[in-house]
Amino acid sequence: MSGRDKNNFAPLTAGQKVKFWAKGLFGPMMLVTAAGSAAVAQARDIPSPWGQGAEGYGHRFGNYFAKQALQRTLRLGGEELLHEDNRYFSSGEHGIGRRLAYALKSSVMARDDRGRQHLSLSEVGSLAGAAFISRTWQPSTNNSAYDGAKSFAISLGTNAGTNVLREFLPDVTRPIFGKRH
Repeated sequence: MSGRDKNNFAPLTAGQKVKFWAKGLFGPMMLVTAAGSAAVAQARDIPSPWGQGAEGYGHRFGNYFAKQALQRTLRLGGEELLHEDNRYFSSGEHGIGRRLAYALKSSVMARDDRGRQHLSLSEVGSLAGAAFISRTWQPSTNNSAYDGAKSFAISLGTNAGTNVLREFLPDVTRPIFGKRH
């Protein structure tokens, strides 16, 4: 899906990082994920003070869009400051277990300028920051430290799931759409 293999790593310049940030922030996936998250929250009526209908959905959509924008912006600043690269690179490994372990590990790991992986302070910090800062615009029923921690945990799980898809989805789509280079 990403088309990047860990053996082809090349660090991004500051300008390339900003382009990558902007593409993610203003691309269709940002709208799709915010819309999907808002739909799930709408169906579960969370937070309930926002109500139902178009107005409630609008609050939820704005909430998820703003949280994602905040997370991406915090991550960009952290990446630049700490020389981290949080892009996903496929494992190039064989075997489901090895590839799954790599994808899960990579959800909290970044590469330095030489391509070596280490714990990603910019990724983990931006997920935590967005989870807790987003509580400031939440209704009082959803703005506790517990709610922030729960949001952070969901974000970590979502990152892990997304990386698993990035690792294995090309195997599913390749027979349908052909091999991509």
